[in-house]
Amino acid sequence: MENPAFEMHEEKIQSSSNMKERTKQEVPERKSHWSLMNIFLVCLLACVITTIIGVLIISLVYINNIGFLTELNIQKHEITSPKTPIIMSDKKRVDVKFQFLNHLGKSKVFQFPGGDIQWARFRYDVKDYPSDEEMEFGTSINNQRSKMTFGTLRIKSKGLRAPHWHFNANEHGFLLKGSAWIGVVDAGGSIVTTYNVTTGQVIFFPKNTLHWVKNVGEDDCLFLLFFTTHEELQTLDVDDVFFSTPEDIAARSLKPQGGVNFIRTFKKQIEDQAINLPPNLVELVQNASYVQSPDKLVWRYFYNLKDSTEFKLPGGVIQWARFRKNGVGLNDNEKIFSESLQTHENTLTLGTIRIYSNGLRQPHFHFNANEMGYVISGCGKVGIIVSSKITTDFDIGTGDVVFFPIGTQHYIKSTCDEDLLMILAFSTGNQLQTLDMDDYFHATADHILAQLFFKKQEEFKKIPRFSEDQAINLPQQLILIAKNN
Repeated sequence: MENPAFEMHEEKIQSSSNMKERTKQEVPERKSHWSLMNIFLVCLLACVITTIIGVLIISLVYINNIGFLTELNIQKHEITSPKTPIIMSDKKRVDVKFQFLNHLGKSKVFQFPGGDIQWARFRYDVKDYPSDEEMEFGTSINNQRSKMTFGTLRIKSKGLRAPHWHFNANEHGFLLKGSAWIGVVDAGGSIVTTYNVTTGQVIFFPKNTLHWVKNVGEDDCLFLLFFTTHEELQTLDVDDVFFSTPEDIAARSLKPQGGVNFIRTFKKQIEDQAINLPPNLVELVQNASYVQSPDKLVWRYFYNLKDSTEFKLPGGVIQWARFRKNGVGLNDNEKIFSESLQTHENTLTLGTIRIYSNGLRQPHFHFNANEMGYVISGCGKVGIIVSSKITTDFDIGTGDVVFFPIGTQHYIKSTCDEDLLMILAFSTGNQLQTLDMDDYFHATADHILAQLFFKKQEEFKKIPRFSEDQAINLPQQLILIAKNN
């Protein structure tokens, strides 16, 4: 006989056992659920922390590399102000004088079969600058929108600066030594102007005008070249253009005997032929002609600076290759050159300045031009004032390039026993406008000067006036010695 109490007890035991079994099955599921949640939360927290750290690192990198980022903006032509200075990190800071000075003789020499080139210029890629000092100079002429770039061109005897043109600049050159034969091709090719140049003469090539230069002497030629751009100079050589043109297009354009097969006989040289000098030149050229074109054509691109008018001053001499209003003081040939400068946009004024030993090109500034100069011989000291907080002075010697932004006061003093000789370029094709320190002192009322300098009015009568222009002057004792002799 079954016992009801026992059966109830059995059912309770069974029920309790079932509940324990279910609990055992549910617990792992709950534990699994919470483990995934924990992993998710940990990952989320890690992401947040990583993001915060990343933002902090990027901020620090940005602050420490403002100079680098600014350079990148320059490469993209995103300069918003022509006089906004480049801010550089402490590691890249250089002496402020290198905004106005380039030791060109220490710069990279670009060598070719027929000669070499050296540059004082702006570069888009900062890695192309050989030094921080050259980057400071290149950045400076670019920030100032100077419209000026400088380079030296050396051509070996019989060497040829390949026919080429510049997209973005007029070119003005001064032949420092040697002799050369020049060719300039006008639009349409119907007029080709050829002429010979010798030491001390000036050449001019308008933007996008095809031209070539060949050394026809026994010695090297050395040209000092100024280009009217503060961007990186853009040039195309005829041989580069030819080898980049499809063969069938070249054949259809030139229509040579043999057609495309003739075009295929041209072989591109491994070395850049910007300055060309083939080793078998005698086999290649049997008859060379160096004819001079009529003066009315030549003087559009040529100026005989060495034989031009000398402007003699107490402390030196200046000669000019420039535009003059109404052609005053110019002969017929010089008028042609002067008018040619006015015809083309963004041309330069060139001049040579000779400062006698201890002579001073007194403090002055230019209203309408930036100035760039190259030291041909001698040595000196330069001073420049950009503002009351930015002033510098530095020594210069043969091969140095200097830059004076428009409106900045500057002086040049000869400090050697020999004369200081420089070639100067100014970024204007109009008549240069200059104001010297003695001129603006004399032009200012003495009562204004007295109030400005806290000095009695009569004291300013001690500043003498001279009948002779004192743009380049000598110390008073040297003037007395010269008069006695």
